[in-house]
Amino acid sequence: MSRTTRISAREAWRRLGRQRLRLIDIRRRHETLTGMAEGADHVERDALAADPDRFASDSALALICARGMRSADLADTLADRLDCDVLSVEGGMEAWREAELPTRTPDSSLTAREAERYQRHLALPGIGEAGQMALKQSRVLVVGAGGLGSPASLYLAAAGVGRIRIVDDDRVERSNLQRQVLHGEAGLGRAKAGSARQRLIDLNPDVEIEAVEARVDSANVDELVSGCDAVIDGSDNFPTRYRLNDACLRAGVPLVFGAVERFVGMIGIVEAGQGGCYRCLFPEPPRREDAPGCAEAGVFGVLPGVIGTLQATETLKLLLDIGRPLTGRLLRYDALEGRFLQSNLTRDPDCGWCGPGASPPAEFDYEAFCSD
Repeated sequence: MSRTTRISAREAWRRLGRQRLRLIDIRRRHETLTGMAEGADHVERDALAADPDRFASDSALALICARGMRSADLADTLADRLDCDVLSVEGGMEAWREAELPTRTPDSSLTAREAERYQRHLALPGIGEAGQMALKQSRVLVVGAGGLGSPASLYLAAAGVGRIRIVDDDRVERSNLQRQVLHGEAGLGRAKAGSARQRLIDLNPDVEIEAVEARVDSANVDELVSGCDAVIDGSDNFPTRYRLNDACLRAGVPLVFGAVERFVGMIGIVEAGQGGCYRCLFPEPPRREDAPGCAEAGVFGVLPGVIGTLQATETLKLLLDIGRPLTGRLLRYDALEGRFLQSNLTRDPDCGWCGPGASPPAEFDYEAFCSD
């Protein structure tokens, strides 16, 4: 019968150097990406518990985890099953680092800093290391650094989307700050795209933020969409919404659109060949009196946060290929009623833009189409 005891990180390192024990890191794979004790082998807790004889040492077996609790519990369990001494490193890797003992980083496409930042993603079966790498290699276009673009871009950057292109030609005004949470008093008068870039880099310096101080028009829309894996429409005018719809259909890039008015918001996804498009939803733009802007009608400040966050959620699902995205569906949120309503966004058989064999023309007078 073996006996279990606790051992300090320094003593474990000393005995490891004299080859008087075998050190095993029992944490999950994603936890080790932030660094392991030099000389430790990695065997996850369940694997070690299932077949401890395979990993037993001729002298002693030392277990290490994050803070020493899991290793102590497992060491107590294995003490009666092994003939060698079973030790637990007190304080785990936290104590190992505090003692400034040597560490190593396992082979991974993520840096140790990224692994630490994205630990909660790496622990998710639907994401893991492969999914996080998929996000790192993705590019998303966010049109508008305002009410919708603010929460959407914040969560994309926080999630580790590698390249985010933000387009906005406006400047920060104090009236924006009630809902456009990317910006603050220090940014008043600054270009929104530049203000957004500064905030997002501060949030996550490991992502690439491209700020484009321009208005989306027919001359630049195809170039802006090109090379992107998804587009988030956070614009506040119908010409831009139709332009993005058409450009994304031409490029085969999914468009995650959103809109808010007073206390009600909506979100949907346009994907070529799947469900309808923005023109199927609005064959003709609403009259100005039926769809007033925020400056005229007002908007509940938190509402763009809800819809913009949902846009980020749906975009991440598309990039990770998980769950059931809102493609072909329209989700409406009534903040006053606290209620979500879902309807189908079906293809209009007469739509000449997304129907079978349709090809959205590159030349179209959007301003005239959207004028009263």
